[in-house]
Amino acid sequence: MKAFLQSLIAGTSNPTQARNQVREYLQALILQSLQRAGAMVPLAFLGGTALRFLYQIERYSEDLDFSLEGDPEPYDFASYLQAIQRDLQAQGYNVTLRHSDARVVHSAFLRFPGLLFDLELSPHQDKALSLKLEVDTRPPAGAVLQTSLVRRHVLLNLQHYDPASLFAGKIHALLQRPYLKGRDLYDLFWYLGDPDWPEPNLTFLNAALRQTGWSEPRLTQETWRSVLFAHLVGINWAQAHADVQPFLQDQAELTLLTPENLRNLLTR
Repeated sequence: MKAFLQSLIAGTSNPTQARNQVREYLQALILQSLQRAGAMVPLAFLGGTALRFLYQIERYSEDLDFSLEGDPEPYDFASYLQAIQRDLQAQGYNVTLRHSDARVVHSAFLRFPGLLFDLELSPHQDKALSLKLEVDTRPPAGAVLQTSLVRRHVLLNLQHYDPASLFAGKIHALLQRPYLKGRDLYDLFWYLGDPDWPEPNLTFLNAALRQTGWSEPRLTQETWRSVLFAHLVGINWAQAHADVQPFLQDQAELTLLTPENLRNLLTR
């Protein structure tokens, strides 16, 4: 295990990028465990890591996000986590789990104590690499699901939101998250920069907005861009850059995240 990870990060430009690569490899193993445990029947993959695995967005992501979309009867969060821990330990990883399923969003934190030290990515033996896994057990209605076979370190057959629903989920996060994440902003530029990416799933977007207390008029094909632009026009760009910078494969892309480019993308 250690030898493989060392070969994976050999030649990486800096420790931050090496940690990103190690985290992504562990994400792939976790997805593989979930797949083997049958979790991809009731669950749909979404969020930034889904963009990374399914559509090769050029930024790394920290969390694994899912929604409970299928028949809830086979869903068993605790058993999925046990399967993940068992599979990772069988491969030689020291992994600890802390989870909560008391709220609508079930969450788990997976920690890998000593791994960064063993890979010479931290001088501190007690420094742990952490991953977060979340499942929204009451997602808004209207998302469209797809299933894709992808290979990222391992072969995965993933149920996930379709492109229009993924886009809608990102717009919802930008409008309703109580704080700005530069990663959300980067993803927005990435979506809008592709002329072939479909328009957001407005049925799903409006359902999500209603669920989180949106009091403004329903978004339409004619209004969603102007509403989003008005919401983002006064953001702290330095803060946004600082948030996304550690996750970018190409640091030069940071210079493209500008108010002028945002205006061009949302008003063209």
